[in-house]
Amino acid sequence: AQLVESGGGLVQPGGSLRLSCAASGFTFSYYDMSWYRQPPGKERELVAFINSAGGITNYADPVKGRFTISRDNAKKTVYLQMSSLKPEDTAVYYCKATSRRYEYWGQGTQVTVSS
Repeated sequence: AQLVESGGGLVQPGGSLRLSCAASGFTFSYYDMSWYRQPPGKERELVAFINSAGGITNYADPVKGRFTISRDNAKKTVYLQMSSLKPEDTAVYYCKATSRRYEYWGQGTQVTVSS
């Protein structure tokens, strides 16, 4: 099983980025998906969640109204659309796949918000 994140980079405050996480080696449509982030010197934290069918989403308070999680089960990919980015959004962003029995993590992608 593998998760590969992409789409990170350097963006100015107020800008937007879309992260992607491509899955392989497992039945993607069976898994709930989440995005986490780990700011420098801090612990990893949950950012957003989407259930296997895509009908349920949840967000951490700091990103509500600015970030949107979505998935395409045919493409085996989960996305995180990030808008109105702030310097405090700077972190390594990870995707996670969760089922009743298994859990997989990606390697992370760096997002830096700075002028």
